[in-house]
Amino acid sequence: MAQHTWRNWAGTHSSTPHRFETPRSVAELSTLVAKATEQGLHVKPVGAGHSFTGVAVTDGVLVSLDNIAGIESVRNTPEGPVATVLAGTRLRSLNDQLWDRGLAMINLGDIDVQSIAGALSTGTHGTGARFGGLATVIRGLQIVLADGSVVDCSDSENPDLYQAAKIGLGAIGIISKLDLAVQPAFTLRAVESPARLDETLEGLEQDLANVDHFEFYWFPHTNRVLTKRNTRLPGDSPLQRVSRVRGFIDDELLSNTVFDGVNRVSAAFPSVIPQINQISARALSAREFTDRSYRVFASPRRVRFREMEYAVPQETVKDTLREISAWLDRSDCRIAFPVEVRFAPADDLWLSTATGRDSAYIAVHQYYRRDHREYFDAVEAIARAVDGRPHWGKMHGRTAADLRPTYARFDDFCAVRDKYDPSRVFDNDYLRQVLA
Repeated sequence: MAQHTWRNWAGTHSSTPHRFETPRSVAELSTLVAKATEQGLHVKPVGAGHSFTGVAVTDGVLVSLDNIAGIESVRNTPEGPVATVLAGTRLRSLNDQLWDRGLAMINLGDIDVQSIAGALSTGTHGTGARFGGLATVIRGLQIVLADGSVVDCSDSENPDLYQAAKIGLGAIGIISKLDLAVQPAFTLRAVESPARLDETLEGLEQDLANVDHFEFYWFPHTNRVLTKRNTRLPGDSPLQRVSRVRGFIDDELLSNTVFDGVNRVSAAFPSVIPQINQISARALSAREFTDRSYRVFASPRRVRFREMEYAVPQETVKDTLREISAWLDRSDCRIAFPVEVRFAPADDLWLSTATGRDSAYIAVHQYYRRDHREYFDAVEAIARAVDGRPHWGKMHGRTAADLRPTYARFDDFCAVRDKYDPSRVFDNDYLRQVLA
C-alpha cells in the first residue's frame, strides 16, 4: 500500500506515507520500528483515524495496529479484575469480548469505533462526576520504543515512562499492550428527557451529586436541551431495551438520516437554523430504557462533522455556556449541531485535560460542508479565558507555548520524550505544534 493516501474520518487531515505497515504481532511491530529508525523515517501508529487533529499524520511509516488486537488475558487482583488488551482492539469489539467474560469497562465515551490505544493516548473520556477518563483505568503498559525495544512499564517499573505514556499522543513510542482495570458487567438505566437550559444549569450540582453519568445537549439559538441521566445497575438486572422501531426512528432516522438532511439544508440556507433548532428541540420526546452498559454509553454517529472540545474548570461551566450563547446572539454565525456538555472528576495524569481539577467538557461541532473557523475560534477564546484545555484529539489552535502553563507536568512529559525519543522518530507537525 505504499504511496496510498490515508485520510482521517472527519476529512480534516490526510497524508501519503512512504509506506503503510500492518504488523501481525508485537515482534513484527518491533522489527519494523527499528528498521524505520535505521532508515531515518518517521513512524506513526493509527487506529480508527477518528481524531480530528493530525496526530497520526506522517510522511514516513504509517502503522496500523488492527491485526494486533484482542484480549490476551484477565487476572484477578486485590483491587479487582485487570484485562491485558492488545493495542489495536476496537472499543466495540473490546466491549463484546469483556461482556462474554462477565466484565465491562468502568466508563466509556459516546463513540466506540476507536482503537483502545488511540482512544487512551488522546485522552478520550466519558461523563460522570465520579468516573474519570479512560486512561485512569490503565494499570500497566507495553510500549515499543524508537530502537525497537519492547518495554513494560507500571507504577513500579519504568514509572516516568509509564506516567508519560498513559496519555502520550504517540510521541514517545507505540503502545502494544495495555493492562486495564475492569469491573463485573453492569447495566445502565437511561433516562433521556427534554428540558430548559436555565433549569438544567440551576440543578446541575444536584445532578452531578446524584446521577452516575449525567450529560446534556444544548441546542444553540434556543433555551432547549436534551438531558441524559444514566444510573448503574447490576449486570443481571432485567433489560428493557428500546424497541426496534423506536430505536430505528430515534437513533438512525432522526439522529442520522434526517439530521444529515437538516444539515444539508442549513448549509445552503443558514438563516433558517434558529427556527430548525427550535422545532427539533421541541420535537424531542422523553424515553427510558435499560441495557448493557456499553450499549447505553455509545451511539451511532454517521453524520460527518468537525469537532472542538474544551475542558473547563467545573465551576466555570455555567458562565462559559452563557458566554457562548451571548456570542451567538451577537454574531451572524448559525449553528445546527447541539453543544455537548459532559463532566469528569480531577485526576493526576500528566497530560489529562482533567489533571488537578474537576472538569466540565464543552464540545462544539460544525457540519463538514460548512466553515467551522469563526465559531471554533470564538468558543476557543471564551474557554481560554477560564484556563480551558483542548482535547488532544479534537480541533484547536493551541501551541506548546500557551499549553505549558496549564499543565504542571508538561516539562516532565517533554523530558521523558527527550529521553526515549531524542531523534524524534515519532514526531510530526501536530506534535511540533503542541509539544514544540
